[in-house]
Amino acid sequence: MKLSDFKYNLPKNLIAKYPASPRDSAKLMVLDKKNESIAEKKFSDIIDYMEKGDVLVVNETKVMQARLFGKKERTNAKIEVFVLRELNKDENIWDVIVDPARKVRIGNRIYFNDNLWCEVIDNTTSRGRTVRFNPDAGNIFEAIEKIGITPLPPYIKRDAIPEDKESYQTIFAKVDGSVAAPTAALHFTPALLKKIQKKGVKIATVILHIGLGTFRAVEVEDLTKHKMDSEYYHIPQESADIINKALLSKNNVFVIGTSSTRALETSVTSEGFVKPNSGWTDKFIFPSYDFKITKKLITNFHAPESTLLMLTAAFGGYDFVMKAYKKAIKDKYRLLSYGDAMLIL
Repeated sequence: MKLSDFKYNLPKNLIAKYPASPRDSAKLMVLDKKNESIAEKKFSDIIDYMEKGDVLVVNETKVMQARLFGKKERTNAKIEVFVLRELNKDENIWDVIVDPARKVRIGNRIYFNDNLWCEVIDNTTSRGRTVRFNPDAGNIFEAIEKIGITPLPPYIKRDAIPEDKESYQTIFAKVDGSVAAPTAALHFTPALLKKIQKKGVKIATVILHIGLGTFRAVEVEDLTKHKMDSEYYHIPQESADIINKALLSKNNVFVIGTSSTRALETSVTSEGFVKPNSGWTDKFIFPSYDFKITKKLITNFHAPESTLLMLTAAFGGYDFVMKAYKKAIKDKYRLLSYGDAMLIL
C-alpha cells in the first residue's frame, strides 16, 4: 500500500480539544469484521462485548510533564526543553529537543528553578540535544512532574491547562516514560474497569513508552521504506501467561491501543504466543499484516497518513476502516487524541 492511500479530509472542527466528561461517555463505533456492520454505542457499552475468560491488555506507560521552560545562563533567553527519554540514570543524562535551537549550544546551561538545571553536552539533530541535569537534582522524573507542562499533541490548538495533567493520563499509568498518551485508554474509568473485572475479564499489563515519532509524518510513498522510531517496551512474564492462557482457551484478547498492539506483535513465539520480553521496537504495522496476538482492537480515530491509522486499517481491513472513517466524519464524531473511540471485532 502507498502513503496516499491513507489520505482523508480531516475537518478541523472535529478535532477534539477536550476529553468527554465523564470519560466513558464518549461515542464508541463498533466495527464487526465478519459481516462488515457498523454500530454506534457509548464507550461504557464496551463491557457488553466482553466475556468471562477474556483478557484486556493495557499499557501502563505514564505521560511525563515533558515541556520545561527555563532561562539560558548569562543571557536569560527563554528556552523550552522538551524531554524525550532518560539515557543514563546514574549520570542524569537525557535526550531532549530545544527551542529555539539556534540559541542552544554545547556547554550552555539552562536553569529551570533553584533546584533544577541542565547542561548541553551534545548535539543530536537540528533541534535535538543531549543534556546532563545537575547531580543534586534527585529523581529527575519527580522534578519534571513538579514543574513541567503536559505535552498535548500539536494538532490540539490550545495551551495546556492544569486539568490536562489528569485528563491526558490514563487510569492505568504507572511507569514514567511517554511524551504522548496511549489515547484509546483515556476512555476508561475506575468504575468501568471494576465492572469489567467483575465480569471475569483478566487484565494484562504491558509497557510501551510512546515517543514523538507517533506524530512524525511519513515521508515516503512506498510504505516498505518507512522507518519507525524505536520505543522501549516491556512484557512481563505474568502478562504473557495471562494472554497465552486466553489464546489456548480460545478466549478473546482485547488490546487497548496501537502502542500495546505493537508491543505484543513485536514479541511473538514461533507457535504464535506472547513471549515475555523487554527492549526496543521499531515495528511498523500496515496492511496486510497478519496479527498473531491481537484478537479485538480498541483504538481512537487517527490523523490522515499516520502510522496509527495504518495499523488500524491493517487490523480492520483497509476498505472497511476507511468506510468507517467517512461515516465518523459524516456523523460528526470527535476525532484524534481527546476524541471518540472505535472497537474492531
